[in-house]
Amino acid sequence: MTKTERLFRLMQTLRQLPPPVTAEQLAQDLGVSGRTIHRDIDALRALGAVIDGAAGFGFTLIEDATLPPLGFGATELEALVLGLCEVQQKGDPDLAEAARTALRKLRARLPQSQADRLQHAVLSAHSFAPPLTPMVDAAMLRQATWDERQVGFDYVDAKGDATQRQVKPLGLVYFDKSSVLVAWCLLRQDFRVFRLDRMRALVVTETSFRPHRVKLYREALEHLRNQTYS
Repeated sequence: MTKTERLFRLMQTLRQLPPPVTAEQLAQDLGVSGRTIHRDIDALRALGAVIDGAAGFGFTLIEDATLPPLGFGATELEALVLGLCEVQQKGDPDLAEAARTALRKLRARLPQSQADRLQHAVLSAHSFAPPLTPMVDAAMLRQATWDERQVGFDYVDAKGDATQRQVKPLGLVYFDKSSVLVAWCLLRQDFRVFRLDRMRALVVTETSFRPHRVKLYREALEHLRNQTYS
């Protein structure tokens, strides 16, 4: 294995293993000595990689735009194309446009042979019935979810009953026919799922529920799975 190949493998290993990764772990994975790993870490840093850590503490890779593009396997490229095509089909307008932009950027940064494979991929995704259009600003709702801010909105359920809701937004799920918000509902004091096409008059409040979103979202998904399979 050449030094260049070893550096590429080192980068991939740093990406894949949970950080911090010790030099011993890296040496075992690449089949080299710990001293070689330390020299290679220095070489990657000289090329522009931002790698936190030091001997005895382990290393954490922070992606850096100055690094040369790394290649993907053929199947990885097909998976990327399929996933981004599906986002274009099912995502809200901002997400769909982001997927198109991501494909263009990815094609521009790949080696020519892989860029051609990306452009002429044999896999794609198509929906004959486009999902229902969200009646609120999905981008604003996503940002409120990331910011962990409570939101308010008007909601009409399947029976046509209208209510006003205040919720802690936890995550968005994109299904074939509709997109839903998974949230903790302050009115019902329980986890609830709200279809975006039935929501109106979205308001993002200043009330924060940080740092509980991740824990609540995990509990919400478990709660919904239990409801589904019970």
